[in-house]
Amino acid sequence: MNQEQIIQDTRDWVVKAVIGLNLCPFAKAVHVNDRIRYVVSEATEPEALLKDLARELLTLNRADPEEIDTTLVIHPNVLTDFLDFNDFLDAADALVEELKLDGILQIADFHPGYQFDGSAADDIANYSNRSPYPTLHILREDSIERAVESMPDTASIYESNLETLDKLGHEGWRQLGLKG
Repeated sequence: MNQEQIIQDTRDWVVKAVIGLNLCPFAKAVHVNDRIRYVVSEATEPEALLKDLARELLTLNRADPEEIDTTLVIHPNVLTDFLDFNDFLDAADALVEELKLDGILQIADFHPGYQFDGSAADDIANYSNRSPYPTLHILREDSIERAVESMPDTASIYESNLETLDKLGHEGWRQLGLKG
């Protein structure tokens, strides 16, 4: 496993898709200010990933937000099947509660096979949550609150993403040149 390549593929996705397509209007500031921590888990079993996730939750909680505001835990060797990944999210959320970090940190999820409930596998809307590798995104709730306060209509983000992806289409997504 080439960790540097995995991190570079993920950074490319953040820059070209998440920021470049404005799928998350809050991502640019943390990227530009170099406050995103990229961690590649070598886990091959969900239990090992939970241990890595626990370590990263605690690391982010202890870190100065001016140094590390958010963490992407990339795990290319475990939970590569989207349904397995989706099932794992309950364990990840339970871990946040077990560590008494509920209300402080939360986890967002991205996967190369991401599929919204009720959507077709090839629905372009799914690409709003498609990353090069299975990824757990740990966010600070304080940062989310500040971001929401700075944008009056956060509910419009989802609608805007759908419009952007519809206009882009599958060919446009391919032209971004992203891994996956």
